[in-house]
Amino acid sequence: MLTFIAFLSLLAWGWLTFLQGGFWRASERLRDAPAPERWPEVVAVIPARDEAETIGNVIAAHMAADYPGRLSVVLADDGSSDATAEIAMAAAADKPREMDVVNVSPLPQGWSGKLWAVQNGLNRAAETAPGAKYILLTDADIALAPDTLTRLVAKAESDKLALASLMARLDARGPWAAFLIPAFIYFFQKLYPFPRANDPADNLAAAAGGCMLARADAIEQIGGMAALKGALIDDCALARKIKDTTPATRIWLGLADREAVSLRDNRALSSIWNMVARTAYAQLSNSPALLAGAVIGMALVYLAAPLTMLSLFSHGNLTATFYSAIACGLMGYTYWPTLRLYGRAPWESVLLPVAASLYTAMTITSALRYWRGKGGQWKGRTYQ
Repeated sequence: MLTFIAFLSLLAWGWLTFLQGGFWRASERLRDAPAPERWPEVVAVIPARDEAETIGNVIAAHMAADYPGRLSVVLADDGSSDATAEIAMAAAADKPREMDVVNVSPLPQGWSGKLWAVQNGLNRAAETAPGAKYILLTDADIALAPDTLTRLVAKAESDKLALASLMARLDARGPWAAFLIPAFIYFFQKLYPFPRANDPADNLAAAAGGCMLARADAIEQIGGMAALKGALIDDCALARKIKDTTPATRIWLGLADREAVSLRDNRALSSIWNMVARTAYAQLSNSPALLAGAVIGMALVYLAAPLTMLSLFSHGNLTATFYSAIACGLMGYTYWPTLRLYGRAPWESVLLPVAASLYTAMTITSALRYWRGKGGQWKGRTYQ
């Protein structure tokens, strides 16, 4: 039995390494594209709820964008109880870019707060920037580099993209974040292999909600945010809707370094735990059967091989140990590019099974919260 389990683990790692779209290469990056003949108008829509800590720096970054075309910003203030709107307006004061603040109307039944705020922002954008070709959907804790929008638009125009997005660089300060954030990025790439999402012939679709540049007509064609109004994993749902519009529709997803940086503090374990627990069970369609399968799968893929190697002297099964050694080698080899992205050492790849165990526990926490009627908690709201 041990030999069979070790062999299954090796098969899993062979499939992940060679047949899962090369997700682990971390190769999808924003590279320079030719400048278009005419820079189209862009309006940034930022939903915000109690974001006083980060919104000033975020708005300042938008105001400092070196985009050659017209850029305006719409901040959708979703009932903030702090000084989010005031800080945003102060950051935009006396700047050449225009910013408008819209107070989000009461949340209707069936909508998530973020998507309702985005829709309110889109409605205002249609009034203030009716000629905008692109909508920049970004979060209130994501700061863009001055040239990010210029490079994103150039790529979208050059490659005729309906949606281009960047997975922002997350805060990895402190021991917990340094340990868990690279693993989070690795697991996201495994779930949504970027090269497959970027292939128009592949039916996989994915996006990163912190920084998404979407064509306005593509959003209109799917029916706006109403098409995904209750989605908790709204970025990938949007990518799915847009990619499905026509067989020729192209989307692109890449990894950011300096281009997009999250300002949300991840130094506390609770910050990462809650981030994952909010949507992990939704990722499994709130299904107990899928949860059980995920737990078993994580144990088989990430724990079986290292535990078999560590217990060699108790079982003495050299064949199982041989299979496990190859599986562990593939595990470390595929994790290294993501570790390197975050400036971590190669030896830290041996800690991936521990990180996987913690993320499995976060997923179980997500299910427990859902069963207790507290699923999808975020910013004072609960979404079941």
